[in-house]
Amino acid sequence: MAETWIRLLGPPRIESTGTAPRQPRGRKAWAVLAYLVLQPGGTGRARTAALLFPDADDPLGALRWNLSELRRTLGADSVGGDPLRLVLPAGWTCDAIAALAPAAGTGTRAVDPRTFDGQLLEGLAFPDCPVFEAWLEDQRHRLENSVLTLLYEASLAALAAGKADDAADLATRALHLDPFNADCHAVLIKALKSLGEYRRAREQAEKCRELYRRELGLGLPAEVRRALSDAPPAAGPGPGAGSGPGPASAAAVRSYLDAAEASLSAGSVERGLEQLRLAAGLAQRTGDHHLLAESLVTLSGALIHQAGGRGAEVADLLHRALKSEGLDPGSLRLDAGNRDRPASRVAAAAYRELGYLSVQRGIPDRAAGWLEQAARAADGFDDERSRILAIRGMAASDTAHYGEALTALAESCRLAAAAGSRRQLAFGTALAGRVHLLRGDLEPAAEALDRAQELIAAEHWTAFEPFVAGLRGETFLAAGRLEDADALIDRSWVMADVAGDHCYLTLAAGAKARLSVARNDPAAAEAWLKRGLDTTPWYLWYRARLLDTAAEVAIDAGSPAAADYAARLGTMAGRGALRELLVRAHSHRAVLGDTAAAETIPWLAKDIDNPALNSYLARRGQL
Repeated sequence: MAETWIRLLGPPRIESTGTAPRQPRGRKAWAVLAYLVLQPGGTGRARTAALLFPDADDPLGALRWNLSELRRTLGADSVGGDPLRLVLPAGWTCDAIAALAPAAGTGTRAVDPRTFDGQLLEGLAFPDCPVFEAWLEDQRHRLENSVLTLLYEASLAALAAGKADDAADLATRALHLDPFNADCHAVLIKALKSLGEYRRAREQAEKCRELYRRELGLGLPAEVRRALSDAPPAAGPGPGAGSGPGPASAAAVRSYLDAAEASLSAGSVERGLEQLRLAAGLAQRTGDHHLLAESLVTLSGALIHQAGGRGAEVADLLHRALKSEGLDPGSLRLDAGNRDRPASRVAAAAYRELGYLSVQRGIPDRAAGWLEQAARAADGFDDERSRILAIRGMAASDTAHYGEALTALAESCRLAAAAGSRRQLAFGTALAGRVHLLRGDLEPAAEALDRAQELIAAEHWTAFEPFVAGLRGETFLAAGRLEDADALIDRSWVMADVAGDHCYLTLAAGAKARLSVARNDPAAAEAWLKRGLDTTPWYLWYRARLLDTAAEVAIDAGSPAAADYAARLGTMAGRGALRELLVRAHSHRAVLGDTAAAETIPWLAKDIDNPALNSYLARRGQL
């Protein structure tokens, strides 16, 4: 463990073993420290001074005094330059950096997430710095989400390692942060069952049921119900022994994996999943750890991409797969031990799927680490590298790093084309089309989405069609071709409804609402928004984008719901670092009279390269 800790979560302080270290004097010194910690790429002096000392006679002078205060506390070489960068002394670390690991970089120590407790700069307020206050609120949401994720993933890793006591403790702590998190309830129930505490597991499920009924008017979440009823494949008495679907041999496992691939390709999802579960059960009985890992990853991939699984069930399978491969899924340290391991397609796929889940749940910092590990394991496997790059592009697009997104997606598509993978090419091409649409580049958006539609038709990939059809409909809508938009957006809704895919239903509902606005039919827009908000998508970006549309429609209608939609959007976008949607949340608040939000908009929008966003804000008089 580090000898000296900078604690920014909770009441800020510096702790050191056996000594009483000097503390920075004044709340502004702590504010400067927190801001620099969370700007690892550096930040301009003038920008920082304007942010934290807007009313000072000499903002740069005030900044220099506080930087001197930090140097006296942290060391002479700890901070300096322009852009300003923070360099911690040897033996020092910071909880906010560790909570966002591995985005902070290689070499970050794995830290028990139970040591993170409290909000960023808890107890400090900055009413004289409204833009910094807004930034602080957003970062508090982001860090709370990261700590929750670390606790959840650590509980899964403990469960995979057979440490059910630790898993139960970690999941319980996660539930203190988010009592409505169905995945954390599910892991806690799995842990209690592993401990033989079946009565406590049933009581926990009943607590969850009552909470959802009382507060949300909903029934027991499916994840919790499955955790209570499902049992993992029995290990059996040993290789080749025991009863079951057949002999526990590698050949039998391979046969079930091949049969499942044929079933899934033919659209028989339930049959394919049943065969994959049988393969995983047999693989566990063979004692072949690599074969078990391959079976678990294949099963989790089918659950994610064929059956819409995103929760604790698939994450548990992936953690167990990594454990079977001899990897520690509880740590994302990019240390020599992991760097020197030979490439492994199975490990790469497991890391990549965990990255995909993190992207959809809106934890880009954690996703970056999983995808970095995936890229290391995928060295030499170009088809797998294509998949990893596509997910990196998705994450970059969600967080409004559009240039990075297009670069990653272009390389993904190149590798997919070289490998002859039409589905992967369709996926990457459609995501590139989404980036162009969001930036208002309608011609390249239409070209990319038309190409994706052709590939989908050739592959008979109906599960992905709602996404592409909905976005292509939105390009027609943006071009004013309402009838063409209507046909495709309707198809998107119907296909998503038939599949029961809540992510695509949310996407299609938002498109239907925007189409209704274009037709001057606010009642229809509100009805579609209600239908969309009644869905429960896994993908945070979809939900946030729908809230953005809901806020805009409510503002135009003079509805009192507008403020609630804008607030919910701001919280959600802050948690997931969805930068453009965060700007739009502040834009809605500003329209509703929030002067601090109005001051924040130019500050946040400056770092986003999107002409469409700039035009939108200019029309509202906010730039």
